Amino acid sequence: MLVLQAATARKKRARPVRIGLAVAGGGPLGGMYELGALRALDEAIGGIDMTALDVYVGVSSGALIAAGLANRLDSAEMCRIFIGGDSHEARFQPESFVRPAVYEYLRRAASVPGMLLGWLGDMARNPFAPQLSNTLLRFGSLLPTGLFDNAGIERWLREVFESGGRSNDFRTLERPLYVIAAELDSGKAVRFGDARHAAVPISRAIVASAALPGLYPPVEIDGTFYVDGALQRTLHASVALDAGADLVIGINPLVPFDSASARANGRDTPASLIHGGLPAVLSQTFRTLLQSRVRSGLSKYARDYAHADILLLEPDADDAEMFFTNVFSFASRKRVAEHAYQATRADLRRRHVELAPLLARHGLTLRDEVLADDSRTLLGSLRRGAATRAAARLQHALDAIDRGLPTSRPRARPARPARTRAAR
Repeated sequence: MLVLQAATARKKRARPVRIGLAVAGGGPLGGMYELGALRALDEAIGGIDMTALDVYVGVSSGALIAAGLANRLDSAEMCRIFIGGDSHEARFQPESFVRPAVYEYLRRAASVPGMLLGWLGDMARNPFAPQLSNTLLRFGSLLPTGLFDNAGIERWLREVFESGGRSNDFRTLERPLYVIAAELDSGKAVRFGDARHAAVPISRAIVASAALPGLYPPVEIDGTFYVDGALQRTLHASVALDAGADLVIGINPLVPFDSASARANGRDTPASLIHGGLPAVLSQTFRTLLQSRVRSGLSKYARDYAHADILLLEPDADDAEMFFTNVFSFASRKRVAEHAYQATRADLRRRHVELAPLLARHGLTLRDEVLADDSRTLLGSLRRGAATRAAARLQHALDAIDRGLPTSRPRARPARPARTRAAR
């Protein structure tokens, strides 16, 4: 589903237009949807370079994708890494994302004897006092804070961003990147990449942003623990708007499922999500909360950033593929990414009349010949020849040499190259 929110108070600009990208979370499933949608946008919109936008904002799995783009890994290359498995830039290791947090289990288990002795002492001193609620609270602290270990994810990310001419340092990127996490002990949102948190490695910031409570343990950075940035807001598009973006492209892969609409459209779905048990109920609840905040945010943006246009991509409410696929199913990544690729192309075709003039205000066009080509597939768009691969490796090497040369400019934020899009 394509949501367009046009500016209501356009301003005359004496500068090139600024385009930002805000990518929400959604676990591995959401990340694959986002890659498919981005690949479709990359092919279908003329005049845009997803690796040369003016600001990137990412939350959870979206932070990984935003960081990749800011590091000049385009949508095709990231699809090769995570979906095709034939990238020369990095080797995707799905097992790194679902390794049990063994150290966390052992650390919690080590505290069992002392806690048991304390409980027995309390029982001996007050044998007739109500104990059930206190007992549950006491022994609840023995549960691990996360099922999976995120240390392997951080190592893999660090290897990717510290090779191939890329950077694991916010301060050396050519474009601003913000990775959003939430402080565990205050609930406040933190923008890794801003002046206060720019020294934190990008890889560390991503695992902090993706530390969904219950699945991954909180991440400690300089004595503060951080968890998934989606706990505060869903999209954090306001970060891109605060940075001066005139157009923000947002992607939110998780929306609540409308079973009645799905059945009305001929989809084979259960009469009620209750038949899916606790996982289905929790998934629907979580998705509803996320989308509610997206809608609330859009209303706020229309009021506080009336000069900006917003283009938001989400799955349709009757999209059973996105709801009933396991959020951690790496085996489904090709199917989900292809599904998102085709759904996004269909959305762009369907909303062409409204979308074309909005894009034109920012010097962008819709490539009708691409949208009209029903034979296009995501995997088919990734094919390339040896010459293209060699050119990509050469460009990475030249970029690395260029960054290593002495410069009189401040290194914290290198000057941006002139843009080719005309200001309007």
